[in-house]
Amino acid sequence: LIVAMALNAITQAIQIGAYAARYAGVKTERIATSISLFNVFVTASRLAALFLTPSLGALADNATRSSISAKLAAVPAPIVETFDKQMRLVVAAGTVGTMVGAVLLPTFIYLFMRGIRSFERRNSVLRALVRLGHPRVMMDVLSSIRLPEIPTILAYTRESVPAKLLIGNLIVMAIYAIGVPSAYYASVLNLDARTTAAGLSGIVNGIGTLAFTFFVDPTSALMVDQAVKGERSLNSIRAMVIGLCATAVVGTILSQLLLWPGAWAIAHVATFFTHGFR
Repeated sequence: LIVAMALNAITQAIQIGAYAARYAGVKTERIATSISLFNVFVTASRLAALFLTPSLGALADNATRSSISAKLAAVPAPIVETFDKQMRLVVAAGTVGTMVGAVLLPTFIYLFMRGIRSFERRNSVLRALVRLGHPRVMMDVLSSIRLPEIPTILAYTRESVPAKLLIGNLIVMAIYAIGVPSAYYASVLNLDARTTAAGLSGIVNGIGTLAFTFFVDPTSALMVDQAVKGERSLNSIRAMVIGLCATAVVGTILSQLLLWPGAWAIAHVATFFTHGFR
């Protein structure tokens, strides 16, 4: 459980850190390079999520082992309640990770700007990342940790950011936050199709990816392009990043409300896959 909570917190924090790439790209006028580094961050978060999956699988196996051995039709209610609390702790850890990522956003922006300059000098993302392992560079990074400035946060105005971007990001983060936990929750609710239910986590996250692709990424990319052309101010991009962070935090909090309904829906879809095609 502790491993799963830690991994989910790290995954969500990295995901938030990726937002900084947009602002760093406008600040340095290196949009293509910042997008490349953004993809590196997103890939890192996906890799962390891959390690999260077996941790949740172990929790689900522990919850169902005795019921399967006893050949019960369903997991007893007390065990389901315990598993529910475990999944909610994992999701809550993701919320904490999102908050930490939001607090460290200025530091992420600094790292992206430094990474862009390092990439331009070395012409290799791998070499730029290896450079971070140098003791002097690590000390410089640690000494440059920055927290958000209150005046900057207070200066944020929602009117400068499209509502559909914020709503879309809130929905995406709420789905991502419970995608894998809900699938394993469903595997505990539906012993007859537990493997199918666990495998449906990819479909749930795929829905979140589609929502991100259609509603979040194009709008944020357009705002960045407008800022580069001088049609938007740098402050509007800062407001966009703050808005994305805020809606991400709210989305992960609201995901607690979606955890059980999501698990229930996945359990029924799993039943359809196992019995509906016979």
